Amino acid sequence: MRRAVRVTTAACAGFYPFVYGMDRPATALYALFGPVALGMLSPIPGSGRQRAAVMLRALPVGLVLVALGTMLAVHTSAAVIGMLVVGFVLAFAAVAGPRPAGAAPGLQLFYILACFPPYAPEALGERLTGLTLGVLLLVACERFLLPEPPTASYRESLADAVAIAGRAAAEAARGRPAEAAGAADRLRATGRQLRFSQIPPAERPAGAGRVDRALTQAGSAARRLLDLLARLGETPAPVGTAATGTTGRGAGGDTASADLLDRIAALCAATATALRAGRLPPQSGSPDLETAIREFQALRITQATGPPKDVLPLPLLRRQAGVLATAESARVLETAVGVGLDGRRTPPIQPRELFWYADTRTSVLWWRRLAGNMTLHSVQFQNAIRTAFGLGAARLVAGSLDLSHGFWVLLAVLTLSRTTAAETWKAVRPALFGTLVGAVAAGTLLLVVGRHTDAFAPVLAPCMLAAFALGPLFGIAWAQALFTLVVSAAFAQIAPASWQLAADRIVDVLAGSVIGLLCGLLAWPVGARHEVRRTMAALLHSSGPLITGTVGVLLATPPGAAPLPPTLPLLHRLRLAEAAYLQYRSEPSDPSAVLMDWHAVLIAANHVLVGAQWLPRFDQPTVAVTPEAAAWARTTAERLVLAAERLAALCAGERQPPALPAYRRPPNVPGGGAPLPMLIDLEHWLSSLTAQLARIESSVPPSWRGATVGRS
Repeated sequence: MRRAVRVTTAACAGFYPFVYGMDRPATALYALFGPVALGMLSPIPGSGRQRAAVMLRALPVGLVLVALGTMLAVHTSAAVIGMLVVGFVLAFAAVAGPRPAGAAPGLQLFYILACFPPYAPEALGERLTGLTLGVLLLVACERFLLPEPPTASYRESLADAVAIAGRAAAEAARGRPAEAAGAADRLRATGRQLRFSQIPPAERPAGAGRVDRALTQAGSAARRLLDLLARLGETPAPVGTAATGTTGRGAGGDTASADLLDRIAALCAATATALRAGRLPPQSGSPDLETAIREFQALRITQATGPPKDVLPLPLLRRQAGVLATAESARVLETAVGVGLDGRRTPPIQPRELFWYADTRTSVLWWRRLAGNMTLHSVQFQNAIRTAFGLGAARLVAGSLDLSHGFWVLLAVLTLSRTTAAETWKAVRPALFGTLVGAVAAGTLLLVVGRHTDAFAPVLAPCMLAAFALGPLFGIAWAQALFTLVVSAAFAQIAPASWQLAADRIVDVLAGSVIGLLCGLLAWPVGARHEVRRTMAALLHSSGPLITGTVGVLLATPPGAAPLPPTLPLLHRLRLAEAAYLQYRSEPSDPSAVLMDWHAVLIAANHVLVGAQWLPRFDQPTVAVTPEAAAWARTTAERLVLAAERLAALCAGERQPPALPAYRRPPNVPGGGAPLPMLIDLEHWLSSLTAQLARIESSVPPSWRGATVGRS
């Protein structure tokens, strides 16, 4: 209702003075159409201030598009070519984030309205004047007339999650397992609240710049940190020994782990404060987390290679591996937040592969985003192709058949097309019924009133308010019926009209619906359902070499003899998979269908990526790895690769996915010797991945096993 009041006020404030005060119908039409296009037909997210800012930035682009459409209206072929280019570019703007994607439909309509006859370049000034006034009126209404209230920013949501993680780390440092069951569930629930599907679209850091990339990475690190803290809370505290110097502090008296967890808690508290303040805190004199991690790792190596009395029990060593993984996630979180709050080009940050964007020019970052999505496996590219060809075909049909008010054909294509053919058909059926009802009502009104155009003046504002308020509430049929009354009342005041105006509306909407359905049937008719399977399969394929490569680096003799495996292929696949997943989640699905846990695949890929970066970072003692331990690590890595390939085959719909050998538990330390900390960390990483991939496979729908993609 608030949005309906704002759009109606802005549109009428620009329309009536130019029609009845200055007798400039062209200016009045664009003053009316600007607020309608950007205010109602464009799903621009955000608060009143945010929406007003997006509209102001969109205004210069809209003026260029109106000028371009006015010039290309000279011939149908020129207008069609322009429509193809404009349609693709604006639809592909979705790669820049929710705000450009939200403004794209309104900008499309500015070109659409101007590219139809009459070819009147002399009227360009009036058109630009009307559009400018209409958009500025809408901006004022968005800002001051019943504005949308602001929502919590992503930084604030991230700060709350990080603060909760800090308190959980402090609790873990004091070893309080009695609260573990409920605390673990709350930590995981907090992590789920950072998923983009739980964040308002206007607040998602979805851009290609350093700040948005860093905040996105910080969110992933925070979710992983919360999950690791939940696992620490669920792990029974090992029993301390005299060798540990039990003091009642920490699990099993492990004071080193307790100190590191306290450092994590302090870092989380400082990071949460910085996120809320929007600036980095001043440098403190205490050692940073990086130094604390290295000291912790050095202590573990000393214990492993020292006298037998200093050797910790294996359960405590495994807990230390979990604490170290938690600290590494906190370090990635701290670094990502630093880049996100700084926003400037910085020296190379380690690990370089994770923070490759930190010292890259913004123009290069945007080029990589655009080039990375210029592939048929990108859902944004698919949507842009579908939209461009649909609008181009509609412009060709409207121009070739000389349809009256032909821009309604393109408006129908733009507003009724969906990412799947089934959803397009569901939208078209009620839209046609609503248009028919609205056309009958408008035709009757035109017959009664005749050519007394002044009679439509008191009708326009109430119809507009009802259409914009009730349409989104009651559905497409109501929206189309009431919008038909709106456009009939508006055009009848600009020029005398007969009942044929309503008939033209029916023909145009029908033509646009048919074109939209054909495009939906011919161009990726199932939306992201198949694309998410392909991109997730490719993501799983890319994870395998990184797993075996990381194990090879850690087991190489001498240390450092094997090169680090590249991570950029996995990063690229991860971006495409995330985009496909976001669209997949936005498309309606059968409530009774068994859905694959795609989000778990994304988490597993992030787990592979982070582990491949932090595991090889520490210097290891020159002690030979036992053949039994090395064999287990290599065998488990190969089994994980087979598990990833098996999941990829199930995603791709292959009939006979590879079988998995039985899982072998990690070997105990033979002869009472101390295991290398590196092996414990590697075991923790591989075991976690094994459990994650097993959970993912348990979510595979039964119909996928032995079925091809075409039949699933």
